[in-house]
Amino acid sequence: MDNLISIITFTPAIGALILAVFLRGDDAAAQRNAKWLALAATTATFLISIFLIAGFDPADTGFQFTESHDWIMGLKYRVGVDGISILFVMLTTFLMPLTIAACWDVTHRVKEYMIAFLMLETLMIGVFVALDLVLFYLFFEAGLIPMFLIIGIWGGKDRIYASFKFFLYTFLGSVLMLVAMIAMYVDAGTTDIAALLNHNFASETFPVLGIQVVGGMQTLLWLAFFASFAVKMPMWPVHTWLPDAHVQAPTAGSVILAAVLLKMGGYGFLRFSLPMFPVASDLLAPLVFWMSAIAVVYTSLVAIAQSDMKKLIAYSSVAHMGYVTMGIFTANQQGIDGAIFQMISHGFISGALFLCVGVIYDRMHTREIDAYGGLVNRMPAYALVFLFFTMANVGLPGTSGFIGEFLTIMGIFQVNTWVAFFAATGVILSAAYALWLYRRVVWGALIKGSLKTITDMTARERAIFAPLVAMTLLLGVYPSLVTDIIGPSVGALITDYHAAIPADAGTQLASH
Repeated sequence: MDNLISIITFTPAIGALILAVFLRGDDAAAQRNAKWLALAATTATFLISIFLIAGFDPADTGFQFTESHDWIMGLKYRVGVDGISILFVMLTTFLMPLTIAACWDVTHRVKEYMIAFLMLETLMIGVFVALDLVLFYLFFEAGLIPMFLIIGIWGGKDRIYASFKFFLYTFLGSVLMLVAMIAMYVDAGTTDIAALLNHNFASETFPVLGIQVVGGMQTLLWLAFFASFAVKMPMWPVHTWLPDAHVQAPTAGSVILAAVLLKMGGYGFLRFSLPMFPVASDLLAPLVFWMSAIAVVYTSLVAIAQSDMKKLIAYSSVAHMGYVTMGIFTANQQGIDGAIFQMISHGFISGALFLCVGVIYDRMHTREIDAYGGLVNRMPAYALVFLFFTMANVGLPGTSGFIGEFLTIMGIFQVNTWVAFFAATGVILSAAYALWLYRRVVWGALIKGSLKTITDMTARERAIFAPLVAMTLLLGVYPSLVTDIIGPSVGALITDYHAAIPADAGTQLASH
């Protein structure tokens, strides 16, 4: 199908345009129509994206379904997917209908709420399919706007502070990336990502304390992109915006923030840092390893100390993203496969955990852990679903969480055993905070009077969780569903990466 990627990308935006132009009023009927139209647009986007994955050839490591059109001022609109990006497109289109269904009870400015989510979906998909630097940057930065509005208008009592903190952190982190993109254009004479992947950016070797290290333009470009993607992930120590954003965001906003927006940082490392700046990536990999190891241990310990359920899960996300950055910079098959698998798996699991918090928040209007206890007595179905995703978050074998962590730790063990040791401790710590949360909220006697009339999940809520349970189980028992698609593209990335590193310029700082 011609222009398939553009159709997938802009279908949600067309739905948003229809909402903005044709829907009038804010009565119950108008609100209901806005929700149904948003659900229809996101569902249609997912159904169309099935044609994309069905027609994709994993053996072809190049970009497929490519489109290139003249744009403005000599720039081109270039889009396409490869084995690394296609699954992020599918993750986004899969989760958006569930997210829309999860915010069915919203009554405040419903039309604008749905428009924000529809535009956000278009911009998120655009990031993963863009094959031009300018187009990538526009999608990457524009995605901040609807999320800023979602947090700032429909968030909690401190929503203004959280929304500005989210916006400023992520926007300022991207300013250096914009400067780097301009430098790349000046050096290479093109903004075509496919061409830039084959361009050799300058690197220089010079001695520091008797060790030959590599600097020059490539290292500066790597650092500029790292500043943006590290904030987006987010990596320690630039992660502090995330807990505030999650706590104040509405449930649907938290789901998309954790499940998709955080993955843009990891995708950026895979699309730009490793293939375009391989020598700098090799040089600075130890920095990433130890920052990631600190993130895994430190944020897990911080999670244990939380009293707010959302904040605990937010810190859990930072810890799990630490595995992703470790895996990416191992530059081996298991590590990168594990990192991508972890990002896809985390999209299902973290999204489901925030939905679990939303279920009881909608009933009790509090996220404080101490406000709950003994929910299994009144909400057995909820207790079962919450337990399933808690164990998946811990990495229980048979769930997708296990595969991602296992592959990542295998990859890092081949590169640095000490970092692998600290990564493995994160598995233990994740069990500590996740089971502690579940014990406090679900088990025990139902002694709080306010909980004695709480009701179990509705049919709509169960229907939302069913696809997430199915995907978490399916990827846990059949991981080749993902690895068969990403494997050839990752293999080609690794081959090109190692071929681009001079034999005498290895990462001498990364001693085993």
